[in-house]
This record gives sequence, C-alpha cells and structure tokens, in this order.
Amino acid sequence: MAERTPSAPSRRKRLSLDAYVQGVLGSDRAVLGRAITLVESSVAADQDLAQELLLRILPHTGNSQRIGITGVPGVGKSTLIEAFGRNLTALGHRVAVLAVDPTSGVTGGSILGDKTRMNELSRDPNAFVRPSPSGGSLGGVTRKTRESMLVCEAAGFDVILVETVGVGQSETTVSEMVDCFLVLMLANAGDELQGIKRGVLELADLIAINKADQSQASANQAKQEYSGAMRLMRMKHGLWRPPVFTVSGLQNQGLDLLWGKVQEHRELLQQHGMLERVRKEQLKRWMWTMVDDRVLAALRAHPEVAAQAAELERQVLAGELTPTRGAQAILRAFGIGA
Repeated sequence: MAERTPSAPSRRKRLSLDAYVQGVLGSDRAVLGRAITLVESSVAADQDLAQELLLRILPHTGNSQRIGITGVPGVGKSTLIEAFGRNLTALGHRVAVLAVDPTSGVTGGSILGDKTRMNELSRDPNAFVRPSPSGGSLGGVTRKTRESMLVCEAAGFDVILVETVGVGQSETTVSEMVDCFLVLMLANAGDELQGIKRGVLELADLIAINKADQSQASANQAKQEYSGAMRLMRMKHGLWRPPVFTVSGLQNQGLDLLWGKVQEHRELLQQHGMLERVRKEQLKRWMWTMVDDRVLAALRAHPEVAAQAAELERQVLAGELTPTRGAQAILRAFGIGA
C-alpha cells in the first residue's frame, strides 16, 4: 500500500523505541509508515529517536537489491516502475519504491505525488510506495531516502527501487546509494544523444530505451546509437560494460530482460567482491556528505556570518571584492582562518 508523507508534523504520540523496532522487524505496515515519518522528521527529538531506531535495526539491513532509476521527465519512469514492480511481486519479491526529488521543496510537488500513476502497485500487499519528502536541501532529502531504505530493508523488502527526477545532481546522488543504476532513454528525441549529459551515461549500469511499442524501428536505431556511445565511455566498474536494450513499460515488454540484466550485474559484482566494497564506499561518502551539510548549515546560521553576509555579497556583486576574498571574510566570521 502507498504511504503518504504528511504535509505537517504528525501530532500522534511517538511510539517507544521498542515498539518501533518490533513493528519494523515484524513488517507491521502501520508502524513502518510511522517509522519512515520519524526518519523524515526535522524535529530534534524525532531525529534522536530515529537514529536509535536505525542503530537497532542495522543488523537486519543490507539484504535487498537497490536499484536506481532515472530519466528525463516524460520518459515513462512511473509507468515502467509500476509494471516492473508488479512483475517482481508476482515472482515473490517484496518491493519498496522511494523517491529523490529535491525540486519538491520549490514546486510543492513530488515525483510520486500523483498516486494514480502507480495505482495498482500502490495496492499490492507486497509493495510499498513512498513519496519523497517535500522541502529541504538535496543532502537532506537524500539522507531521508537513504535512511528510509534501511527501514524498508529491515521490514523485509528485498528489492528497493529509488526513482529520481532525472535532472541535476540528484542523479549522481542516487547512483551513490544503489547497487545498479538504470537510465531510461527515449527514441525519436531529436538531438538527445548529443544533448544528454556525458556524466549521466557514465553513471549508468543499464540503459533502456523506453516506449519501444511506439516504434520498434526507432527504438532499435536509438539502441545502436547509445551502444556506440557507451563503447567510448570509461567503464564504471572496469568489468561491466552497460548493456543497451529496448523496453515498453506500458506494454510490459522487455522487463524480464531488464530484471535479468540487474541479476547479471549483481552476480558480477558479488563474484569479484565488488558489491561489499561499493556499499562500504557509499557509507563513507554518506557520512562525509552529512558532515558537509551540517557544517554548511551551521555556517549560514552563525550570527556573525548572518550579520556580514549581505554586505559581503553586495561588495562582490559591485566588483569591490573578489569572491575568494568574500569567502575568506565569511570563514573568518565563522571562526576559521586568520
């Protein structure tokens, strides 16, 4: 069933730590939803309790297949995810769908905000669809998504699908929290091959040309073009060259091939001991990203910095001060540097 992120902090009484732990480990869906709401909360007391919860359930995490999915708006992510998720639950898997949408704080929307786009998957008893938290920095949103992923793993979901809005830094961030990163592309998209960011293709473990049902010939042409482009790319793991194939989320075509490629990629990583190394590196980056976010937040909130920031910005814009000198002044106000 789908869970909704509340627009305002919940006024319900917090559960005890033991109740949260027992509920999550027992796959109690009501407690699972409340646990994720706790993780997403910005209230200090909630955050303290959330970290205690995560510490308790940590031994029960890490057993899922973590798959990131990105693509430009209109590529058909939601349709494909619903069909793919339904296929997986039919195979006996338990599937959680999470989202990273840093734009939601500006627009008030969410990738998964319109639940009718995943209506069937939302009602599937073996699936859990969670909209992204609204508001906050990209770092804050991704922290919540990472921690929600751990809660879902502890609750027994063995496939986690993380959807990203498909623009900007969110793609890099999602690729750093999953085992396999799928990039969805479209055929007949004009100069898409020339216009697509090289960095996105370098992040890809799999590339799928979606909506192949509209024109298989065009999809096959796009497949050839992207296959040629990928041969020029540096391989992400050295041993794996990202395959390019065609799918149709709407017609549920090629999704068995997609799952097969996900399995093939995972087996390769495991055979060479790379999966554990990749996940450990992700944990280290996660820790330092949180340090960066907290330090930046503390710097911006510092009274001396706040008092000088507007004038320093004015001087930089007026050409009276270089950006480097302005940064040095801000850091001195914060107590760093001579």
